[in-house]
Amino acid sequence: MARLNVNPTRMEMTRLKKQLKTATRGHKLLKDKLDELMKQFLEIVRENKNLRLTAEEALTNAYKSFVIAKALMSDEAMNEALMIPNRKVELEVSEKNIMSVDVPVFKFNIENGSGDIFPYGFASTPAELDEAMIAFSDAMEPMLRLAESEKTAQLLAQEIERTRRRVNALENVMIPNYQETIKYIVMKLEENERASTIRLMKVKDMVLQKAIEEKKNQEIVV
Repeated sequence: MARLNVNPTRMEMTRLKKQLKTATRGHKLLKDKLDELMKQFLEIVRENKNLRLTAEEALTNAYKSFVIAKALMSDEAMNEALMIPNRKVELEVSEKNIMSVDVPVFKFNIENGSGDIFPYGFASTPAELDEAMIAFSDAMEPMLRLAESEKTAQLLAQEIERTRRRVNALENVMIPNYQETIKYIVMKLEENERASTIRLMKVKDMVLQKAIEEKKNQEIVV
């Protein structure tokens, strides 16, 4: 703890008490915010784990089917089959607020085009390519949710770290400094009050002694 460099006056003490009260209230609010952020973060981490498993499973199935289809087709036939996509996908990015943190919300819109997801005819392609296309299409949603969840977790983690630093600064530096300084001012004011009392007592004794001496001198004269 470090005492602030202030004049030990009642005005300074009043000002510091107000600042201490504000800092204490701010500490409580930030602590509550930190607890809620941690709660939200842990929920998102659990959700992120499930989304990752779902996305990895979907992509694994898609790549398995695609590898088999690629083995059954020439590179030229594969490139020709997938050259012109049958659907257009647009990604919309918006935001939502979680405990004063703006996190992304991803949404994709699919324009149907000619209706299905297959940009090729079935006669010249193996069934494994169809399975791969379906699997990749099914993986879009969990992948998008996973990206959204991971970005949200990252932003919340940054806000948690910032809030924790502020809580620690208030708890371990600012509030103790205010308390130590107020304690110092109270001590100095009490010392000054005792010194003033002693001076008044000495002055009173001097006045009384002088009065006694003057009375004695008057009696001697008489």
